[in-house]
Amino acid sequence: MKVRSISRNVIACFYVAAGVLHLALPTPFVAIVPGWVPAPDLMVMLTGLAEISGAIGIMQWRLPSLRKAAAWGLAIYAVCVWPANFQHMFIDLAKPDHEYMLAYHIPRLMLQPVLIWWPLWTARVIQWPLRYGHP
Repeated sequence: MKVRSISRNVIACFYVAAGVLHLALPTPFVAIVPGWVPAPDLMVMLTGLAEISGAIGIMQWRLPSLRKAAAWGLAIYAVCVWPANFQHMFIDLAKPDHEYMLAYHIPRLMLQPVLIWWPLWTARVIQWPLRYGHP
């Protein structure tokens, strides 16, 4: 199996799991939705559905254009939820016990560009910097 295929399987599993969590246990996700986002409950449900849909789309192999569209969707999704990650950090740092600490939040925030790049690379939208499996 090629590196991109394995990577695509990993990211799809990640997004399916995250999507199911958003739908099954929405409360912790609703709690970190920034105040300027309307209808937090609805947004968490929609993000869960978007994660699952993106994972399904990125895994299909017959229509490369659908796979690429799903990859773009997941990349844009990762950009759109980035503010919630900051919000989570700010909420946590405001607590006296700092439940997660910066050792959790900083790597999480720094990982977001990887979550933007990764689906684009696995779907062959971009080649940089890893060219494994390039035709």
